[in-house]
Amino acid sequence: MKYYLTEKEDVVSSLNTSSEIGLSTEEATARLERDGKNKLAEGKKVTILQRIISQILDPMVLVLIGAAVVSAITELSLHPDKLPTDVFIILAVVILNTVLGVVQESKAEKAIDALKEMAAATSKVIRDGKHIVIRSEDLVVGDLVLLEAGDAIPADGRIIESASIKIEEAALTGESVPAEKVDHCLTAADNGDVPLGDRRNMCYMGSVMVYGRGAMVVTATGMSTEMGKIATAITEAEEGETPLQKKLSQLSKILTWLVLGICAFMFAFTLFTNRDLLAHAEKSQLLKLILEDAFMPAVSLAVAAIPEGLAAVVTIVLSMGVTKMSKQNAIIRRLTAVETLGCTQIICSDKTGTLTQNKMTVVDFWSNNEALLATGMSLCSDAEPDETGNAVGEPTECALVNYATKLGLHKNELKASAPRIGEAPFDSGRKMMSTVHNCNGTIIQYTKGAPDELLARCTRILINGSEVDMTDAYRAEALAKNTEFATQALRVLACAYKKHEAEPADYSPAALENNLVFIGLVGMIDPVRPEVTDAVKQCVGAGIRPVMITGDHKDTAVAIAKTLGILEDASQAITGAEIDKYSEEEFNQLVVNYSVYARVQPEHKVRIVNAWRKRGMVTAMTGDGVNDAPSIKNADIGVGMGITGTDVTKNVADMILTDDNFATIVSAVAEGRRIYDNITKCIQFLLSSNLSEVISVFVATLCGFTILKAPHLLFINLVTDSIPALALGTEKAEPDIMTRKPRKNNEGIFAGGMGFNIAYQGLMISAITLAAYFIGYRFEFGAWGIGESVHGITLAFLAMSMSEIFHSYNLRSHGSIFKLKTHNMILWGSMVLSLLLTTALIFIPALSNLFGFSEDIGLVEYGIALLLAVSTIPIVEIVKLLTRLFAKNKD
Repeated sequence: MKYYLTEKEDVVSSLNTSSEIGLSTEEATARLERDGKNKLAEGKKVTILQRIISQILDPMVLVLIGAAVVSAITELSLHPDKLPTDVFIILAVVILNTVLGVVQESKAEKAIDALKEMAAATSKVIRDGKHIVIRSEDLVVGDLVLLEAGDAIPADGRIIESASIKIEEAALTGESVPAEKVDHCLTAADNGDVPLGDRRNMCYMGSVMVYGRGAMVVTATGMSTEMGKIATAITEAEEGETPLQKKLSQLSKILTWLVLGICAFMFAFTLFTNRDLLAHAEKSQLLKLILEDAFMPAVSLAVAAIPEGLAAVVTIVLSMGVTKMSKQNAIIRRLTAVETLGCTQIICSDKTGTLTQNKMTVVDFWSNNEALLATGMSLCSDAEPDETGNAVGEPTECALVNYATKLGLHKNELKASAPRIGEAPFDSGRKMMSTVHNCNGTIIQYTKGAPDELLARCTRILINGSEVDMTDAYRAEALAKNTEFATQALRVLACAYKKHEAEPADYSPAALENNLVFIGLVGMIDPVRPEVTDAVKQCVGAGIRPVMITGDHKDTAVAIAKTLGILEDASQAITGAEIDKYSEEEFNQLVVNYSVYARVQPEHKVRIVNAWRKRGMVTAMTGDGVNDAPSIKNADIGVGMGITGTDVTKNVADMILTDDNFATIVSAVAEGRRIYDNITKCIQFLLSSNLSEVISVFVATLCGFTILKAPHLLFINLVTDSIPALALGTEKAEPDIMTRKPRKNNEGIFAGGMGFNIAYQGLMISAITLAAYFIGYRFEFGAWGIGESVHGITLAFLAMSMSEIFHSYNLRSHGSIFKLKTHNMILWGSMVLSLLLTTALIFIPALSNLFGFSEDIGLVEYGIALLLAVSTIPIVEIVKLLTRLFAKNKD
């Protein structure tokens, strides 16, 4: 049953209750057992163990664990008295990656708990004809709940008695002005229904009564309430992978199959080339041949191919970005969400509190006496200033009191000089209220309300300080100004006064509200945040489309959107009721036509976000109300407001703006792009380095000699690669970072020429490494040749380590590094540190013996390796130049 379209007597009857005595205790107990408690269900929580398992099940991690196991078996079989140090190194890397991932990704799912806290703790009800107070969780459908100002609404209900009820529903509907409530039946719209925000005879769990008194009969409890539907939407929303997660997952699978394929080939190739030895070998020789000559090169290749430091580097780079963003008023709750900002294409923003200030403000007036207008509006209001001077109370009345304060007319001073002696409270039927004051013996009445209703009760008008008769011309002029304000989406109120010879004996509206003198009009609006207009322009310049989603009225939303530059024409706006007319397929096609969505309900917001996502657009959703929570969780990145945002929204958001500033999103986008840029540089650097290792080991194995062993490769991967890679993550943004179009969501990890760069740079470093090996062989044996050489291994290690150290400098920019106007001192420091550690490994005897290096490396060989390594910089610069020339000619 649609209770808002049903007479209240019929609602009470259909729920088998009574508006006089309520439910009996027995019936309430039976309904509680049948329907359950009036509370929200718990959401599923992911345990720490589940998070650890998900980290370990990454394909690259599994291959590393496999390599460690094989290496351990091999080492212990061949050398039972020797500890397999490389196994411990590999496992230490796995543990480090797992711990980092779990710590950074663990976030408590507090959304449902926060929703529960928004429900009232106790409620005043009528049961068995008696007024009693019960726990709100014990409410049942059919309970008669008594309401007064300040009460939190404990469940969904149909209002059956209303004395000027106003309910704050901003968290649920997005409207900044409290909704005036009635108890009569509503009329359905053309679609046979009434939008949530227009159901003036209903009240909903989680909203707050700010004015009046009344009663409601409970129509829904717990998960059946509108709040419950939001809770369901939150728990059912799936956590999608971010673009970076998808790319790293793709990379992980590619590398895993590549490693397994190459290792299997290397193992089979080694066995094939030694087939004659295998056929005639004794058991001990056979074991050595299989394990040491076939297995260990394959394990070395696996270690070479897998960038062990990649996961840790990406996590730490993201963490550094998170720390930096927190200092810029953006707190990141989900680590990988940082880079999602960088490829955001659509920002769906809630209007109230996000684009606007969520603070009704008088922005225009029409009167010959502004001071008297402001005085009348302030005195004829129940809002009061707090210790800071800002008004507290119903938002519209707060706006009127603050308006007077700005003119130097302070409410407390006005009250002192003209204390209130009587009143006719606001009533939604007559749409006005009156207060009577004693101003130094003069009795004056101020009346404020809807312009058309108030003008009908005015017989005179204040013109240039004098009262003159209200003519049709004056009335038409006032109504025309009212229309002008309304077309600007302003909320318009009128004010009038009346002098009495003595204190009225009758304070009824009929006795007071006649023969009034019209003072003027004020126009109010929830104004846009001053910084938002520029932020929207920057979004557009960065190729990001801003979209407004609000529960407010269409004309108000359009006016705000035009001011901000979000839309140009009202045809680009659509209401929730109009959305309901379209099927999913139709709406998915039409969603691109609209930039403003008005009078929407929570399910509409989710539908809008999902429609954009289904079109392949990376979508962000910002908001602060409970009604934003499901769509925030469904978006690629959810942005909550830290000051005005509800706990529900904060707990499902990926990012929280501590200053509630829409402009902070723009700087977050720039930071997200910088971080992603740097992560791709890290990936390119690490993969080109690993490729050079694979090629070097592969070629050496085919030629029948060992160029580098597993511990050597691990040192390179974890020290001379990872330290500079981390430093690359601190690189400042390139100049064009916010003039680029957003990256495509489905863009592959090797897109944009990255695959080519990794390939040629890997070949370059492997060529340098192989050259260094043969030079070392020449120094050791005095002639050129191919074979095992400790001197060659040492020089190859030195050349590869230093090449990768210098190559990290190449990755500072996609363009020429010599055109950069900034310096990365952290990178310089990391390069020096890596170089010192590599040198120490060669020249400190204990370390050199541990790694099996030659002790006879001199300064000449060291200098040759250094020159070979430095050559990476001019080579890459030449390729970059040729690439730019090719791209220019192509255009």
